[in-house]
Amino acid sequence: MAIARIWTGATRAADADRYVDYLRETGLAAFAATPGNEAAYCLRRIEGDEAVFTIISLWRDRTAVEAFAGPDPEIAVFYPEDEDFLVRRDELVTHHQVVFY
Repeated sequence: MAIARIWTGATRAADADRYVDYLRETGLAAFAATPGNEAAYCLRRIEGDEAVFTIISLWRDRTAVEAFAGPDPEIAVFYPEDEDFLVRRDELVTHHQVVFY
């Protein structure tokens, strides 16, 4: 059964478009390069002066998730410039069984 990996974080609203570009270069590119990644979705909503992002990646199975995230896949994966963008972030991700899609 497929697994959805879900993470949420926020940037300043003014940085929202630049952060999307950064995500494409880092996390989303890493998803695509990992065998067993089936899809990735980047959701964004503006709330006042913040842009809230939810990233949902779909994986063939837990082995594929671990190939991306390591042996403790509940810990979020971050990249060096995340500190420059994120005003808040979840340190942990959630995993859900995908019942249908």
